[in-house]
Amino acid sequence: MLWAGFAAAEPVRIATFAAPLSRDGPGLLLRDIQKGEDDAIIAIAKIIDLIAPDVLVLTDFDYDLDGYALDAFAGGLAQDYPYRFALTPNTGVPTGLDIDGNGRRGDARDAQGYGRFVGDGGMAILSRFAVLEDEVQDFSQLLWRNLDGAQLPSLDGKAFFSPLVQDNLRLSSAGHWVVPLAVPDGGVLSLMVFAATPPVFDGPEDMNGLRNRDELRLWENILETDPPEGFVVLGNANLDPVRGAGKQDAMQDFLRRPDLMDPLGGQPNADWGSDGPGQLRVSYILPSTAWQVVGSGTFWPDEDTPERVFLGDDGTKAGPHRMIWVDLLR
Repeated sequence: MLWAGFAAAEPVRIATFAAPLSRDGPGLLLRDIQKGEDDAIIAIAKIIDLIAPDVLVLTDFDYDLDGYALDAFAGGLAQDYPYRFALTPNTGVPTGLDIDGNGRRGDARDAQGYGRFVGDGGMAILSRFAVLEDEVQDFSQLLWRNLDGAQLPSLDGKAFFSPLVQDNLRLSSAGHWVVPLAVPDGGVLSLMVFAATPPVFDGPEDMNGLRNRDELRLWENILETDPPEGFVVLGNANLDPVRGAGKQDAMQDFLRRPDLMDPLGGQPNADWGSDGPGQLRVSYILPSTAWQVVGSGTFWPDEDTPERVFLGDDGTKAGPHRMIWVDLLR
């Protein structure tokens, strides 16, 4: 259901969208944006224009070093986003190692994070508010084994990863960033942005399930030791607290944290149909209790509403994920 609430003061609307803005090779996303003929890109842009967030986190956006694709995409939107931010993700960064243990090197699954090329399906931020770039923290280089409380996979009672893999494999499949923004009330809004690996596509060692859980654990550790000012945890956790694969109890525990709010409750925000896992909640916006929530929503219009056209007849024109947003006041 499409819904939002407002208060008398001007809220800050933040949103996240795992829109399918990734292509099969480097430069192809920029090509498709510039052509202006891709139905999915057009639909995604129309949804963004309709919801009009002040801050938008995209969690499946191909990265390029000069930001050409992000600039081109932002330039085609109705709202001006003068601040655009992205770091090199771990997706597609080669390791030269056999990470998944299939006897081959150089596959997409042998990169630091699954990816067919460097930057495949990275993360990006569009903002109306200035990014305090000197204060950005990037935890994406942290080795998985060095995470406090890490649980690395094992098989038949033995470590699944060789010592060499353990010495090189990072925790973040895409990235973990803390990105502070200067918001109009004079304070700071700190985006804790991530996109975790799906807890599937592995074997009995549960490599991806354990990594997915530990990608959430990194935020737990930071919130316990050094929470950023005015933080909001958001992105694609790829983990539903009650349905689908993965360590559901980990997400349940995270949502119960007393320093977080969960404005969107148990609403699903992705739909893989009856042939797949169905409707799941995988994307999240979880503000700290320092904020006041005055509105929230999921772009999932009913079939008889005009906005439904953006999703297409089968609901997948803009991909299986739905945009979610939250309106905040200090």
